[in-house]
Amino acid sequence: MQETATEIIRDTTPLFTNDTIVFGVLMIALGFIFYTSNKTSGFWSKFYAVVPALFMAYFIPALLTTSGVISPEWITITETGEAKAGSTSLYYMSSRYLLPAALVLMTLSIDLKGVFKLGPKALIMFLTGTAGIIIGGPIAVLIVGTIHPEAVGGEGADAVWRGLSTLAGSWIGGGANQTAMLEIYGYNQKLYGGMVFVDIVVANIWMAIILFGIGKSAKIDKWLKADTSAIESLKEKVSDYSKKVDRNPSLTDLMMLAAIAFGTVSFAHFGANYLSTFFTSIVDGLPKGIVRNIFTFLDSSFFWMISITTIIGILLSFTKAKSYEGAGASKFGSVFIYILVASIGMKMDLTLIFDNMWLIVIGLVWMATHAGLLILVAKLIRAPYFFLAVGSQANVGGAASAPIVASAFHPSLATVGVLLAVFGYAVGTVGAILCTVLMQLASAA
Repeated sequence: MQETATEIIRDTTPLFTNDTIVFGVLMIALGFIFYTSNKTSGFWSKFYAVVPALFMAYFIPALLTTSGVISPEWITITETGEAKAGSTSLYYMSSRYLLPAALVLMTLSIDLKGVFKLGPKALIMFLTGTAGIIIGGPIAVLIVGTIHPEAVGGEGADAVWRGLSTLAGSWIGGGANQTAMLEIYGYNQKLYGGMVFVDIVVANIWMAIILFGIGKSAKIDKWLKADTSAIESLKEKVSDYSKKVDRNPSLTDLMMLAAIAFGTVSFAHFGANYLSTFFTSIVDGLPKGIVRNIFTFLDSSFFWMISITTIIGILLSFTKAKSYEGAGASKFGSVFIYILVASIGMKMDLTLIFDNMWLIVIGLVWMATHAGLLILVAKLIRAPYFFLAVGSQANVGGAASAPIVASAFHPSLATVGVLLAVFGYAVGTVGAILCTVLMQLASAA
């Protein structure tokens, strides 16, 4: 049996498996990116005029994973023929420790009134993104089903539309909504890994395109004929405040920033554990079926961690703690965000695009519909690329990537991404159910 398993299961052990070494590799990659992106002449100056540094922070770790230098997960075949699974915890560390730390540091200087003055276009683009996912699923099933019917077939628990329901949950809400859809429609869990694979590949390709577009946002805004005055006004107001309180940070300043950042992380985790446990008992008490699963996001500790962190950051922005922006609060937050971007990029093995091609095609058609609708509505209402990018990632990427995209425009805008992503948790399951009903009808057409 061991010989058979060895023949079937391939050893995928990367060159580096120790998290300490892998973290160092990612930091060297980020250091290289920032060093070269600050060149004012020569090849690198021309290169970064086309390719954004944030995209490279995502792409280089993906190349390292593809080439086998590092990997988020791997299989090792021992000398006795036994297969052992291994994985890195760097993404977990980045998303659970560094992300909330970054969010509170970036929110310290937020001008909440300025955020509200951004108007309804941010919400409109978020809801457009949601609508794009809802209609994109059945459109993809119809198109691919016409070309290759077996790709959208399957009976009972193996029906492809049941598996695609989990993608709808993930791309409108997040992990909790994805799990809820798996439970609601009872997809064969032995096949579920294939859907997770499509989620990772397609969502990461789209995020790469979004990040690449950030470097061209001025040209895109010009094409959209967008009014960016409210965004620029907010950025200018925060920047002016930053200059006003700017100072050479003392050791006390740095220690206070560390206390604010990781004290918030600690409190957010403590509160999240308590609240997720509390709401689990409430959700479990609801009638079984759709009603219960709509509210499953309330028992997600990640949802509560992000929510608590954002609330703390907003509250601190009304106190003297706001002045720590002058000591570099948002800069430290940006460091943490870039580490998170690198750890997300590490999850992308570019060779996987060529596996399960028909499922990937479904996902790409689906995401193209989502993108097309966003572009159409942005053009009609003259919404800036910022709203398009953040509205999309608040759906597809959720609370882990929406702040990354928002902060790439300006650190003070990270909160906009978080607020929309949190809203996505609330509507995720309902939207995914509607999408799944349409996909079921499309697969039967």
